[in-house]
Amino acid sequence: MSDMKTMLQQGLQQMNINLTVPQQLQLLAFVELLKKWNSTYNLTALRNDQDVISHHILDSLTLLPYIDHARGLIDVGSGGGMPGIPVAIARPDLPVALLDANSKKTSFLQQAVIELGLRNVQVITARVEAMVGEQFDVITSRAFAELNDFVTITKQLMAKGGYWAAMKGVYPYEEIERLPENVELVQVDKLNVPHLDAERHMVLVRKKDHA
Repeated sequence: MSDMKTMLQQGLQQMNINLTVPQQLQLLAFVELLKKWNSTYNLTALRNDQDVISHHILDSLTLLPYIDHARGLIDVGSGGGMPGIPVAIARPDLPVALLDANSKKTSFLQQAVIELGLRNVQVITARVEAMVGEQFDVITSRAFAELNDFVTITKQLMAKGGYWAAMKGVYPYEEIERLPENVELVQVDKLNVPHLDAERHMVLVRKKDHA
C-alpha cells in the first residue's frame, strides 16, 4: 500500500492535481476493491498494483481539466468504474452517473459506491440506447466504442450546450473521419499519464448547432 500511495502522490503532483488526504485514501481504497472483486467480476486484466494506479486511476483523472464547469457527467460503459469513480472522488460536488448493461459490473459499482461513501454517484444498469429522460452536459467513455457509435447511441443523453469527452489510446484519425455530419470535432489533446508508457488522447466533440 505504501508503494501505491507514493506512486499515486507522485502522479498527482506531476499532473498538477490537488487532492486531500481523504480523497487519496478513497482512491487507494477503490484500487483495493478492484483487486478484491476482480476474480468474481472480471473488472480488469491488470494484476500489478502500479499498473492499476497508472492505467486506471491516473489515466481516469486526465478527464478533470475537461470538466471544470460540468454540472453532470455520465460514464457510458463504465465497466469497473473508470473513469467515473476516480473522477467522482476527485469532484465530490459533481453528480456522476455510471452506466453499464452488465449487471455483474453494476453490482460491483454499487458496492464500491456504498463502501467508498460516494454520495454524488448514481449507478444505472441499462443499455445506453434504452436510456431516456435524463440528460448530461458531459458524456464520457473510455474504450467503450468507436467515436461514431459512441456519439450516435448517446445523443439523446446530451444536454443543450454539452459535449462528448472520449478517452482514446492512439490518435483516432479514421474514427474522426467517420464522425456523423451533425457533430463537430472541438479538439484532440495528447495526454501524458505518469508511469504509463502508451499513447493517450482526449477527443472532444459537440453538436454542430450546440443545441
